[in-house]
Amino acid sequence: MYPGKIRNDSSSAQSMKTSTVHRPGRDILRELSNRPSGIAGDNFGRMPLQNIYLNAEIKKSFPLLRTILPVTVKTDAPVPDPDSLKECIRRFLAEDIGPGDVTTQLTVSEAVRASGQFIAKEHLIVCGIPFVISVFQELDPEIRFEGMTEEGQEVEKGMVLAIVAGAARSILSAERVALNILQRLSGIATTTRAYVNAARQGGSSVVLDTRKTTPGLRIMEKYAVSCGGGHNHRLGLFDAILIKDNHIVASGGLGKALEQAQKAGPIPVQVEVDSLEQLRTALDFGVQAVLLDNMSPETICQAVDIVHSHPSNAKCWLEASGGIQLKNIADYARTGVNGISVGALTHSARAVDIALDFIVDQK
Repeated sequence: MYPGKIRNDSSSAQSMKTSTVHRPGRDILRELSNRPSGIAGDNFGRMPLQNIYLNAEIKKSFPLLRTILPVTVKTDAPVPDPDSLKECIRRFLAEDIGPGDVTTQLTVSEAVRASGQFIAKEHLIVCGIPFVISVFQELDPEIRFEGMTEEGQEVEKGMVLAIVAGAARSILSAERVALNILQRLSGIATTTRAYVNAARQGGSSVVLDTRKTTPGLRIMEKYAVSCGGGHNHRLGLFDAILIKDNHIVASGGLGKALEQAQKAGPIPVQVEVDSLEQLRTALDFGVQAVLLDNMSPETICQAVDIVHSHPSNAKCWLEASGGIQLKNIADYARTGVNGISVGALTHSARAVDIALDFIVDQK
Protein backbone atom coordinates (compact mmCIF):
# COMPACT_ATOMS: atom_id res chain seq x y z
CA MET A 1 0.00 0.00 0.00
CA TYR A 2 1.02 3.61 -0.44
CA PRO A 3 2.49 5.39 2.59
CA GLY A 4 0.44 7.72 4.72
CA LYS A 5 -2.49 7.42 7.06
CA ILE A 6 -5.90 7.02 5.45
CA ARG A 7 -8.68 9.22 6.77
CA ASN A 8 -12.09 7.70 7.31
CA ASP A 9 -14.11 10.92 7.54
CA SER A 10 -15.78 12.65 4.61
CA SER A 11 -14.80 16.22 5.49
CA SER A 12 -12.09 16.38 2.86
CA ALA A 13 -14.62 15.94 0.06
CA GLN A 14 -17.06 18.48 1.47
CA SER A 15 -15.11 21.53 2.61
CA MET A 16 -12.97 24.13 0.94
CA LYS A 17 -12.28 27.83 1.16
CA THR A 18 -12.98 29.87 -1.93
CA SER A 19 -11.82 33.35 -2.76
CA THR A 20 -11.89 35.48 -5.87
CA VAL A 21 -9.34 37.91 -4.43
CA HIS A 22 -5.91 37.42 -5.90
CA ARG A 23 -3.21 37.58 -3.21
CA PRO A 24 0.51 36.89 -3.44
CA GLY A 25 1.10 33.19 -3.02
CA ARG A 26 3.82 33.59 -0.39
CA ASP A 27 1.49 35.65 1.84
CA ILE A 28 -1.06 32.87 1.78
CA LEU A 29 1.61 30.26 2.40
CA ARG A 30 2.67 32.10 5.54
CA GLU A 31 -0.95 32.04 6.74
CA LEU A 32 -1.25 28.35 5.96
CA SER A 33 1.88 27.54 7.93
CA ASN A 34 0.28 29.03 11.05
CA ARG A 35 -3.04 27.21 10.74
CA PRO A 36 -4.09 23.86 12.16
CA SER A 37 -3.75 21.01 9.74
CA GLY A 38 -6.69 20.28 7.46
CA ILE A 39 -8.83 22.21 5.04
CA ALA A 40 -9.84 25.83 5.32
CA GLY A 41 -13.29 27.13 4.74
CA ASP A 42 -16.92 26.47 4.06
CA ASN A 43 -18.84 23.73 2.31
CA PHE A 44 -18.62 23.93 -1.45
CA GLY A 45 -21.58 23.97 -3.81
CA ARG A 46 -23.53 26.98 -4.92
CA MET A 47 -25.87 25.81 -7.66
CA PRO A 48 -29.43 24.55 -7.14
CA LEU A 49 -30.51 20.93 -7.39
CA GLN A 50 -32.99 20.12 -10.11
CA ASN A 51 -34.90 16.83 -10.23
CA ILE A 52 -32.19 14.68 -8.79
CA TYR A 53 -32.67 10.90 -8.76
CA LEU A 54 -30.03 10.25 -6.13
CA ASN A 55 -30.14 9.43 -2.45
CA ALA A 56 -29.69 12.10 0.20
CA GLU A 57 -26.03 11.32 0.83
CA ILE A 58 -25.12 11.83 -2.82
CA LYS A 59 -27.07 15.08 -2.85
CA LYS A 60 -25.12 16.38 0.15
CA SER A 61 -21.78 15.31 -1.27
CA PHE A 62 -22.34 16.56 -4.81
CA PRO A 63 -24.71 19.55 -4.68
CA LEU A 64 -23.83 20.56 -8.23
CA LEU A 65 -25.17 17.37 -9.82
CA ARG A 66 -28.27 18.45 -11.71
CA THR A 67 -30.65 16.25 -13.68
CA ILE A 68 -33.27 17.57 -16.02
CA LEU A 69 -35.95 14.97 -16.87
CA PRO A 70 -39.41 16.35 -16.08
CA VAL A 71 -40.52 14.07 -13.23
CA THR A 72 -38.74 13.57 -9.92
CA VAL A 73 -38.89 10.06 -8.49
CA LYS A 74 -37.38 8.19 -5.59
CA THR A 75 -35.71 4.88 -6.21
CA ASP A 76 -34.10 2.26 -4.03
CA ALA A 77 -31.69 1.33 -6.79
CA PRO A 78 -28.07 1.18 -5.64
CA VAL A 79 -26.04 4.31 -6.37
CA PRO A 80 -22.45 5.20 -5.48
CA ASP A 81 -22.12 6.81 -2.06
CA PRO A 82 -19.43 9.12 -0.65
CA ASP A 83 -17.51 6.20 0.83
CA SER A 84 -17.20 4.61 -2.60
CA LEU A 85 -15.72 7.85 -3.93
CA LYS A 86 -13.17 7.87 -1.12
CA GLU A 87 -12.31 4.34 -2.19
CA CYS A 88 -11.79 5.66 -5.71
CA ILE A 89 -9.30 8.22 -4.43
CA ARG A 90 -7.47 5.50 -2.52
CA ARG A 91 -7.31 3.32 -5.62
CA PHE A 92 -5.97 6.20 -7.68
CA LEU A 93 -3.19 6.75 -5.15
CA ALA A 94 -2.44 3.06 -4.80
CA GLU A 95 -2.23 2.69 -8.59
CA ASP A 96 0.39 5.43 -8.82
CA ILE A 97 2.35 4.97 -5.60
CA GLY A 98 2.08 1.20 -5.19
CA PRO A 99 4.32 -0.05 -2.38
CA GLY A 100 6.06 3.34 -2.19
CA ASP A 101 7.31 6.38 -4.11
CA VAL A 102 10.91 5.19 -4.39
CA THR A 103 12.25 8.35 -6.04
CA THR A 104 10.84 10.68 -3.41
CA GLN A 105 11.77 8.43 -0.48
CA LEU A 106 15.39 8.14 -1.67
CA THR A 107 15.98 11.76 -2.64
CA VAL A 108 13.86 13.90 -0.29
CA SER A 109 14.32 14.03 3.45
CA GLU A 110 11.30 13.35 5.61
CA ALA A 111 11.94 16.65 7.40
CA VAL A 112 11.66 18.86 4.29
CA ARG A 113 8.62 21.13 4.23
CA ALA A 114 7.28 22.63 1.04
CA SER A 115 4.31 24.23 -0.64
CA GLY A 116 2.86 24.26 -4.10
CA GLN A 117 0.65 26.52 -6.17
CA PHE A 118 -1.78 25.06 -8.69
CA ILE A 119 -1.58 27.50 -11.60
CA ALA A 120 -3.75 27.70 -14.71
CA LYS A 121 -1.59 27.59 -17.82
CA GLU A 122 -4.51 28.53 -20.07
CA HIS A 123 -8.02 29.95 -19.92
CA LEU A 124 -10.27 27.37 -18.25
CA ILE A 125 -13.24 26.58 -16.04
CA VAL A 126 -12.16 25.32 -12.61
CA CYS A 127 -13.47 21.96 -11.44
CA GLY A 128 -12.18 19.28 -9.10
CA ILE A 129 -10.75 21.17 -6.13
CA PRO A 130 -12.76 19.10 -3.59
CA PHE A 131 -11.33 15.89 -5.07
CA VAL A 132 -7.81 17.31 -5.02
CA ILE A 133 -8.29 18.13 -1.36
CA SER A 134 -9.33 14.53 -0.78
CA VAL A 135 -6.22 13.21 -2.57
CA PHE A 136 -3.84 15.11 -0.29
CA GLN A 137 -5.82 14.44 2.87
CA GLU A 138 -6.03 10.71 2.19
CA LEU A 139 -2.27 10.54 1.80
CA ASP A 140 -1.36 12.89 4.64
CA PRO A 141 -3.90 14.35 7.12
CA GLU A 142 -1.35 17.02 8.11
CA ILE A 143 -1.46 18.64 4.69
CA ARG A 144 -2.81 22.19 4.61
CA PHE A 145 -4.86 23.28 1.61
CA GLU A 146 -6.53 26.48 0.48
CA GLY A 147 -8.72 26.86 -2.60
CA MET A 148 -8.35 30.24 -4.28
CA THR A 149 -11.18 29.80 -6.78
CA GLU A 150 -14.76 28.62 -6.86
CA GLU A 151 -15.93 25.47 -8.60
CA GLY A 152 -17.21 26.53 -12.01
CA GLN A 153 -15.25 29.78 -12.00
CA GLU A 154 -13.80 31.03 -15.27
CA VAL A 155 -10.11 31.91 -14.89
CA GLU A 156 -7.37 33.21 -17.12
CA LYS A 157 -3.85 31.93 -17.71
CA GLY A 158 -1.54 32.50 -14.74
CA MET A 159 -4.18 32.51 -12.01
CA VAL A 160 -3.49 30.57 -8.80
CA LEU A 161 -6.26 28.00 -8.34
CA ALA A 162 -5.21 26.52 -5.00
CA ILE A 163 -2.27 26.21 -2.62
CA VAL A 164 -1.05 23.17 -0.73
CA ALA A 165 1.52 23.14 2.07
CA GLY A 166 3.08 20.44 4.23
CA ALA A 167 5.60 17.61 4.00
CA ALA A 168 7.46 17.75 0.69
CA ARG A 169 7.27 13.97 0.38
CA SER A 170 3.49 13.96 0.62
CA ILE A 171 3.05 16.76 -1.90
CA LEU A 172 5.39 15.10 -4.40
CA SER A 173 3.75 11.69 -4.05
CA ALA A 174 0.21 13.03 -4.47
CA GLU A 175 1.02 15.56 -7.19
CA ARG A 176 0.31 13.47 -10.27
CA VAL A 177 -3.00 12.03 -9.08
CA ALA A 178 -4.17 15.47 -7.98
CA LEU A 179 -3.22 17.05 -11.29
CA ASN A 180 -4.77 14.24 -13.33
CA ILE A 181 -8.12 14.77 -11.61
CA LEU A 182 -7.99 18.55 -11.72
CA GLN A 183 -6.93 18.71 -15.38
CA ARG A 184 -9.51 16.12 -16.48
CA LEU A 185 -12.48 17.60 -14.63
CA SER A 186 -11.56 21.19 -15.48
CA GLY A 187 -11.27 20.09 -19.10
CA ILE A 188 -14.80 18.68 -19.05
CA ALA A 189 -16.14 21.81 -17.34
CA THR A 190 -14.36 24.00 -19.89
CA THR A 191 -15.72 22.02 -22.83
CA THR A 192 -19.22 22.08 -21.34
CA ARG A 193 -19.11 25.85 -20.85
CA ALA A 194 -18.18 26.27 -24.52
CA TYR A 195 -21.20 24.20 -25.60
CA VAL A 196 -23.52 26.01 -23.18
CA ASN A 197 -22.41 29.41 -24.47
CA ALA A 198 -22.77 28.29 -28.09
CA ALA A 199 -26.27 26.88 -27.45
CA ARG A 200 -27.37 30.18 -25.92
CA GLN A 201 -26.70 31.85 -29.25
CA GLY A 202 -29.63 29.90 -30.65
CA GLY A 203 -32.14 29.56 -27.82
CA SER A 204 -32.84 28.39 -24.30
CA SER A 205 -32.20 24.65 -24.70
CA VAL A 206 -30.21 23.15 -21.84
CA VAL A 207 -27.06 21.17 -22.61
CA LEU A 208 -27.07 17.59 -21.30
CA ASP A 209 -24.40 14.97 -20.79
CA THR A 210 -24.69 11.23 -21.53
CA ARG A 211 -23.50 7.93 -20.07
CA LYS A 212 -20.43 8.07 -22.32
CA THR A 213 -18.11 8.57 -19.39
CA THR A 214 -14.81 7.10 -18.25
CA PRO A 215 -15.48 3.86 -16.33
CA GLY A 216 -15.21 4.53 -12.61
CA LEU A 217 -15.33 8.32 -13.00
CA ARG A 218 -18.98 8.91 -13.88
CA ILE A 219 -20.00 10.90 -10.81
CA MET A 220 -16.88 13.04 -11.00
CA GLU A 221 -17.34 13.68 -14.72
CA LYS A 222 -21.04 14.47 -14.41
CA TYR A 223 -20.18 16.81 -11.56
CA ALA A 224 -17.74 18.53 -13.94
CA VAL A 225 -20.48 18.92 -16.55
CA SER A 226 -22.65 20.61 -13.94
CA CYS A 227 -19.79 22.92 -12.94
CA GLY A 228 -19.50 23.91 -16.58
CA GLY A 229 -23.15 24.93 -16.70
CA GLY A 230 -24.58 21.76 -18.23
CA HIS A 231 -27.18 19.39 -16.83
CA ASN A 232 -26.95 15.70 -16.09
CA HIS A 233 -28.99 13.12 -17.92
CA ARG A 234 -29.42 9.74 -16.24
CA LEU A 235 -26.72 8.82 -13.77
CA GLY A 236 -27.09 5.20 -14.80
CA LEU A 237 -29.53 2.56 -15.99
CA PHE A 238 -31.43 2.60 -12.70
CA ASP A 239 -32.85 6.10 -12.25
CA ALA A 240 -34.96 6.57 -15.39
CA ILE A 241 -36.28 4.52 -18.31
CA LEU A 242 -34.84 5.34 -21.72
CA ILE A 243 -36.10 3.04 -24.48
CA LYS A 244 -33.50 3.01 -27.25
CA ASP A 245 -33.52 1.46 -30.71
CA ASN A 246 -32.14 -1.90 -29.58
CA HIS A 247 -34.76 -2.11 -26.83
CA ILE A 248 -37.44 -1.57 -29.47
CA VAL A 249 -36.04 -4.35 -31.65
CA ALA A 250 -35.61 -6.78 -28.75
CA SER A 251 -39.11 -6.17 -27.36
CA GLY A 252 -40.90 -6.61 -30.68
CA GLY A 253 -41.70 -3.01 -31.49
CA LEU A 254 -42.10 0.45 -29.99
CA GLY A 255 -45.67 -0.13 -28.87
CA LYS A 256 -44.82 -3.30 -26.97
CA ALA A 257 -41.80 -1.68 -25.35
CA LEU A 258 -43.88 1.26 -24.15
CA GLU A 259 -46.63 -0.96 -22.81
CA GLN A 260 -44.13 -2.82 -20.64
CA ALA A 261 -42.22 0.28 -19.56
CA GLN A 262 -45.32 2.07 -18.35
CA LYS A 263 -45.97 -0.71 -15.85
CA ALA A 264 -43.00 0.59 -13.83
CA GLY A 265 -45.12 3.22 -12.10
CA PRO A 266 -43.71 6.68 -11.35
CA ILE A 267 -40.29 6.20 -12.96
CA PRO A 268 -40.02 8.70 -15.86
CA VAL A 269 -40.11 7.14 -19.33
CA GLN A 270 -38.20 8.57 -22.25
CA VAL A 271 -38.13 6.98 -25.68
CA GLU A 272 -35.57 7.41 -28.45
CA VAL A 273 -37.10 7.88 -31.90
CA ASP A 274 -35.46 8.25 -35.29
CA SER A 275 -38.55 9.16 -37.30
CA LEU A 276 -41.60 11.38 -37.01
CA GLU A 277 -43.81 8.29 -37.26
CA GLN A 278 -42.19 6.86 -34.13
CA LEU A 279 -42.64 10.23 -32.43
CA ARG A 280 -46.39 10.15 -33.07
CA THR A 281 -46.60 6.62 -31.67
CA ALA A 282 -44.76 7.69 -28.52
CA LEU A 283 -47.06 10.68 -28.05
CA ASP A 284 -50.13 8.47 -28.41
CA PHE A 285 -48.81 6.41 -25.49
CA GLY A 286 -48.47 9.57 -23.38
CA VAL A 287 -44.69 9.46 -22.89
CA GLN A 288 -43.19 12.27 -20.86
CA ALA A 289 -39.96 12.70 -22.78
CA VAL A 290 -38.70 11.91 -26.27
CA LEU A 291 -35.13 11.79 -27.56
CA LEU A 292 -34.89 12.76 -31.23
CA ASP A 293 -31.95 10.75 -32.53
CA ASN A 294 -29.78 11.90 -35.42
CA MET A 295 -32.36 14.24 -36.91
CA SER A 296 -31.54 17.41 -38.80
CA PRO A 297 -32.61 20.76 -37.35
CA GLU A 298 -35.25 20.98 -40.07
CA THR A 299 -36.79 17.64 -39.10
CA ILE A 300 -36.63 18.55 -35.43
CA CYS A 301 -38.62 21.72 -36.16
CA GLN A 302 -41.34 19.48 -37.58
CA ALA A 303 -41.12 17.29 -34.45
CA VAL A 304 -41.62 20.33 -32.22
CA ASP A 305 -44.71 21.30 -34.21
CA ILE A 306 -46.11 17.77 -33.90
CA VAL A 307 -45.68 17.80 -30.14
CA HIS A 308 -47.24 21.24 -29.74
CA SER A 309 -50.27 20.22 -31.80
CA HIS A 310 -50.85 16.90 -30.04
CA PRO A 311 -53.95 17.06 -27.80
CA SER A 312 -52.35 15.62 -24.67
CA ASN A 313 -48.59 16.01 -25.04
CA ALA A 314 -48.01 19.70 -25.67
CA LYS A 315 -45.56 19.73 -22.76
CA CYS A 316 -43.66 16.57 -23.69
CA TRP A 317 -39.93 17.02 -23.07
CA LEU A 318 -37.99 16.99 -26.36
CA GLU A 319 -34.28 16.28 -26.54
CA ALA A 320 -32.03 16.41 -29.59
CA SER A 321 -29.09 14.02 -29.80
CA GLY A 322 -26.57 12.77 -32.33
CA GLY A 323 -24.13 14.62 -34.59
CA ILE A 324 -24.17 17.77 -32.47
CA GLN A 325 -20.99 19.84 -32.38
CA LEU A 326 -19.93 23.30 -31.31
CA LYS A 327 -20.40 24.59 -34.83
CA ASN A 328 -24.05 23.50 -35.11
CA ILE A 329 -25.47 23.37 -31.56
CA ALA A 330 -26.99 26.85 -31.94
CA ASP A 331 -28.96 25.58 -34.96
CA TYR A 332 -30.42 22.80 -32.80
CA ALA A 333 -31.22 25.25 -30.00
CA ARG A 334 -33.20 27.39 -32.47
CA THR A 335 -35.58 24.48 -33.09
CA GLY A 336 -37.13 24.95 -29.66
CA VAL A 337 -36.18 21.59 -28.14
CA ASN A 338 -35.93 21.50 -24.35
CA GLY A 339 -32.54 19.83 -24.21
CA ILE A 340 -29.55 18.90 -26.34
CA SER A 341 -27.39 15.96 -25.28
CA VAL A 342 -23.73 15.90 -26.25
CA GLY A 343 -21.53 12.84 -25.65
CA ALA A 344 -18.42 14.88 -26.43
CA LEU A 345 -18.71 16.71 -23.12
CA THR A 346 -17.17 13.69 -21.41
CA HIS A 347 -15.81 11.31 -24.04
CA SER A 348 -13.87 13.90 -26.05
CA ALA A 349 -12.99 16.69 -23.63
CA ARG A 350 -9.31 17.66 -23.62
CA ALA A 351 -7.51 17.82 -20.29
CA VAL A 352 -6.55 21.44 -19.66
CA ASP A 353 -3.04 22.59 -18.74
CA ILE A 354 -2.57 23.12 -15.02
CA ALA A 355 0.80 23.06 -13.25
CA LEU A 356 1.87 22.64 -9.64
CA ASP A 357 4.69 25.08 -8.93
CA PHE A 358 6.78 23.68 -6.07
CA ILE A 359 8.43 25.84 -3.39
CA VAL A 360 10.71 24.40 -0.70
CA ASP A 361 10.56 26.00 2.73
CA GLN A 362 14.02 27.38 3.45
CA LYS A 363 13.53 27.76 7.21
